[in-house]
Amino acid sequence: MKMLQSLAGSSCVRLVERHRSAWCFGFLVLGYLLYLVFGAVVFSSVELPYEDLLRQELRKLKRRFLEEHECLSEQQLEQFLGRVLEASNYGVSVLSNASGNWNWDFTSALFFASTVLSTTGYGHTVPLSDGGKAFCIIYSVIGIPFTLLFLTAVVQRITVHVTRRPVLYFHIRWGFSKQVVAIVHAVLLGFVTVSCFFFIPAAVFSVLEDDWNFLESFYFCFISLSTIGLGDYVPGEGYNQKFRELYKIGITCYLLLGLIAMLVVLETFCELHELKKFRKMFYVKKDKDEDQVHIIEHDQLSFSSITDQAAGMKEDQKQNEPFVATQSSACVDGPANH
Repeated sequence: MKMLQSLAGSSCVRLVERHRSAWCFGFLVLGYLLYLVFGAVVFSSVELPYEDLLRQELRKLKRRFLEEHECLSEQQLEQFLGRVLEASNYGVSVLSNASGNWNWDFTSALFFASTVLSTTGYGHTVPLSDGGKAFCIIYSVIGIPFTLLFLTAVVQRITVHVTRRPVLYFHIRWGFSKQVVAIVHAVLLGFVTVSCFFFIPAAVFSVLEDDWNFLESFYFCFISLSTIGLGDYVPGEGYNQKFRELYKIGITCYLLLGLIAMLVVLETFCELHELKKFRKMFYVKKDKDEDQVHIIEHDQLSFSSITDQAAGMKEDQKQNEPFVATQSSACVDGPANH
């Protein structure tokens, strides 16, 4: 009986070890779904009471307005408010303190283009015309892959100088462990990036934006650089914003540089040995037979290409140097005849 139990236990262990990647992937999917449900529960419990209070306040305001203006029917008021809200969704406001800012001057359009290409998309300004919507589709189809290529090339070059060379220098020059140096470097780089692209800009935005405190400014920085782009906070949209054009260009540069910095930090952490081992737990492992077939095919292809290349070089050499070939053959035939 004990032998059967031990055999069953060992077979279960072997089964688990054989399909370890599948089990890890299953737990990963389950954990992600639970995290989604957890977020939904927290957001609902926190935000639902505020939504209910806002709805009650709007009902009271609407009822009071209709009582004070009996000549206006409820249907007319709802039609007017519906049109106002529709225009507001397109970034156009009827308020007197917001009518001075145009949404489609050059600097605003430049800011909009940057949010489209970086997939941030605040949603505060959207194309109004059919031509603008069609161009936005074509522009995004070409521009988003172009932006990914651009960011990948920039991040790769920066990572070499900012991450790989410093880690290698301390490892070779001072003899520290490469893994320890990489972890310390990643933490320091993350701290510097958070300071330069989150805390300092948040302090600046809290000063430049009249209605923003430090938390709201930090919230905007995080939502923007993580490309979430909810659009509830957009800088440069205040009434009589000073140097609005220059301010919009500065924000565009900040978003681009901040996105590059975030990708560099992410790439630095992804190169850590511990994280690589952790990620491999959820990947599908290739069979050894398949790997050997791929290696053999790659070797055959490489050997054939090298052979063809060598043959082509010999033919080119014969065509380009006929005199040398004739002279050498004569030198060989001469001693042979003697």
